[in-house]
Amino acid sequence: MEGRFDVHTHFIPPEVVQWLKKEKKHIPVHWGDNGKTLTINHQWGFDLKDEFIDPNAYFKAQHQARVSHSLVSPIPQLFLYDIEATITKELSRLYNDALSRWVSEHSARLSALATVPLNQPEQAALELRRAMQHGLKGAIIGPSVQQKLLTDESFIPFWEEADALGAILFIHPLLCDDPRLQGRRMANLIGVPWETTICATDLLLGGWMDRYPRVRILLAHGGGFLPYQIGRLQKGYEMWRPVAASVQAPPTDYLRRFWFDTVLWDSRALRLLVDLVGKERVLPGSDFPFDLSHWPPVQPSLEAVHAFLGLP
Repeated sequence: MEGRFDVHTHFIPPEVVQWLKKEKKHIPVHWGDNGKTLTINHQWGFDLKDEFIDPNAYFKAQHQARVSHSLVSPIPQLFLYDIEATITKELSRLYNDALSRWVSEHSARLSALATVPLNQPEQAALELRRAMQHGLKGAIIGPSVQQKLLTDESFIPFWEEADALGAILFIHPLLCDDPRLQGRRMANLIGVPWETTICATDLLLGGWMDRYPRVRILLAHGGGFLPYQIGRLQKGYEMWRPVAASVQAPPTDYLRRFWFDTVLWDSRALRLLVDLVGKERVLPGSDFPFDLSHWPPVQPSLEAVHAFLGLP
């Protein structure tokens, strides 16, 4: 397969757009600027480009950038973890079924991840299995749910199912809600990678990589700040017994068990990441079509993408 790959793209199927318009009494949704902006639950707002909602526009952009195969994910703004669980479950099923149909019609060009009702972990496990039975590769999930990190015991049913399925879990944050970061767009600029850093560090030090070894964990935006401060974790592991208590290997070893995308915008940072974890763990990604996308995606290793996605 020639051309570029992209493991980090987002799309909203037409069925989901219609559902949002119908269910806005249950989910606060604001369509601004004649439908060109979308704000969900009074806080998650973004420019609704055609590439988000029009399959033809999406494919045209991919063709122009010579991207031959993309891994499509639901948008994080529609995780809906803070909404009534029955609504989250309903949207998850609708979103996943729509993506499954789209992928089946364009299997040479698309793979996809599911969204799951992680605010109800047992239902999230069931939806993950159902979605993967319909051809999806795993799920995109947030780094926490209502301040509970993903190592919380309540999420164990979901992790057990993901491990049994050998699922991809793409950790993708929303904006950080730290009040200190609400100005100058810092909630996005540094808050987003910070949320990934917290989640990934907790998974690493919590022993989750050993507990669920078959889960393929992909970290957005180059892994947040974790790869670039791994030396500090390593030193803490060597100096402090509580840091080492739950892990069977040094943090530098666990770092190479994650996968990372290339959404870094700096070739020096990317070179460091590849040097730290190996090119087989760094996958081309863009975050298309959000404003802060790295477009077209850098291509560190085509072989890594084939292995990660199970492509021929």
